[in-house]
Amino acid sequence: MRYLTAHGGEGQPLVLVHGLMGRGSTWPRQLPWLTRLGKVYTYDAPWHRGRDVVDTHPISTERFVDDLGEAVESLGSPAVMVGHSMGALHSWCLAACRPELVSALVVEDMAPDFRGRTTGPWEPWLHALPVEFDTAQRIYDEFGPVAGQYFLEAFDRTATGWRLHGHPSTWIEIAAEWGTRDYWHQWSLVRSPALLLEAGNSVTPAGQMRTMAETGHRSTYLHVPGAGHLIHDDAPQIYQQGVESFLTTLAQRA
Repeated sequence: MRYLTAHGGEGQPLVLVHGLMGRGSTWPRQLPWLTRLGKVYTYDAPWHRGRDVVDTHPISTERFVDDLGEAVESLGSPAVMVGHSMGALHSWCLAACRPELVSALVVEDMAPDFRGRTTGPWEPWLHALPVEFDTAQRIYDEFGPVAGQYFLEAFDRTATGWRLHGHPSTWIEIAAEWGTRDYWHQWSLVRSPALLLEAGNSVTPAGQMRTMAETGHRSTYLHVPGAGHLIHDDAPQIYQQGVESFLTTLAQRA
């Protein structure tokens, strides 16, 4: 169970998979109600496990998916994958290549095709981030109230502040891959039921998540007006209602 952290609950495993620059520690507000729906685990992805943690593997989606698969396999039964952004992509790619490990998917604000989009516009900002923030307020000032809380929980806590838990150059390289390929084929292979949640202020290319719902094997689509990319924190009640309804319906059909 390397890189998985158990948080309680009983029944089917639920694995929470964070987005780019995130971490398993960023889900505390969702844990109380998710643990009523199953046995909950959070997962830390490669290159997000601490600034000093070395990973010599080449960066690729396949590397992420292999690592996630090893973690889920250790649970001994198929899991509901609750993924945000990058974590949603890796979760549906896992469902495509190892369907025996995935019983259902929650895909939060992620689409299959970012080809032609580059990381250029946000690279200067990311490179300019300090390695360490000395106060929580500086994190809120940099990222805003919603994302600020997210990063406050993701960064490494030190004696003098909060330290980046990875390297911006690596995070840029991870995102840059998405601009060179698409993941429609992997999506077409998914046979697990899926809930797709798209933010009103989404980072995804317009229309792609609706197309995912239309072409998916057993997909439900929920648009969340006014919410930003972190739907689970920006519109928590809508997110909770959507996920609870989806998972409860699945349990009743089982």
